[in-house]
Amino acid sequence: MAKKNEYVRIHRNVLEAAERTGKLPEDTKNVPLEMWVKGWLQDEEAAIGDTVTVKTVVGRLETGTLLEERPCYDLNYGEYVPEILEIDQRLRAVLFEGVEA
Repeated sequence: MAKKNEYVRIHRNVLEAAERTGKLPEDTKNVPLEMWVKGWLQDEEAAIGDTVTVKTVVGRLETGTLLEERPCYDLNYGEYVPEILEIDQRLRAVLFEGVEA
């Protein structure tokens, strides 16, 4: 359970697909406009999936479905690809041939 003033992430649909403008590409206008926001929980207590209100870093109040407690960045540049390392080594050899490091 998340407690009041805990840093959390929420989600909500800002516009449903039917509410979006017709001037969008087909694949874009056929899906809702979604928003994910991080902020401090304003409710006394909430569980994942509950509708809650958060206060953002700039002081804005937003309401949505609680997705995550104490969110963090989870960066991933993909799986190891040996060919990329080989390309790196070949380029360095060509570009810096004969240059002492």
